[in-house]
Amino acid sequence: MRRILIMLLGNVFLGMGVSIFKFAGLGNDAYNAMMMALSDVVGIPYARFFAIFSVGLFVIELIAGRHFIGLGTIINTLFLGYIATFFYNIWDFIFTKPGVLLTRIPVMVIGVIICSLGVSMYQRPDVGVSPYDSLSLIMDKKLPKISYFWCRMSNDVICALVAYFAGGLVGIGTVIAAFGLGPIVHFFNIHVTDKLLQTEKHSEN
Repeated sequence: MRRILIMLLGNVFLGMGVSIFKFAGLGNDAYNAMMMALSDVVGIPYARFFAIFSVGLFVIELIAGRHFIGLGTIINTLFLGYIATFFYNIWDFIFTKPGVLLTRIPVMVIGVIICSLGVSMYQRPDVGVSPYDSLSLIMDKKLPKISYFWCRMSNDVICALVAYFAGGLVGIGTVIAAFGLGPIVHFFNIHVTDKLLQTEKHSEN
């Protein structure tokens, strides 16, 4: 139950981070930037489109990466878009959107930190990964000559290009999400999530 709770909190933090990224107006991570752009093109709300598209990717995960599926997969697929929308509406109601770059950058940095904490807490308990995250893991397994880094990077680049050509916002936030989240996620793995999971192990002992 502790691992499930950590995963649930991770998805909440991840959705919050995505909403802060969007509020900063400097570009979201590649996948969410694509989801937001395509949802505008087809006229379906972002949260609903995110769930529909992710269910499509889930079919691939079900066929080629079934061992990556867990409760975390379901929660992320069906609810992350709604969590992000919920928090974005709160920020939009309470705060004035940052205008100049000097005010947008600190907001984006907060988004990076919270997203990283969310990713760490959602993935580290090992109770299932999202369909999009599983794509890189599946590619890494099926294409042993290509490292996970390049599998992930190729997927993110494709998403960023789709977002750009669909009229979405691709900016400095997208670049930082692609290259900057990893080290911060690793920091939270060691100093936050792993300690929470170790507490679980000690309780079991």
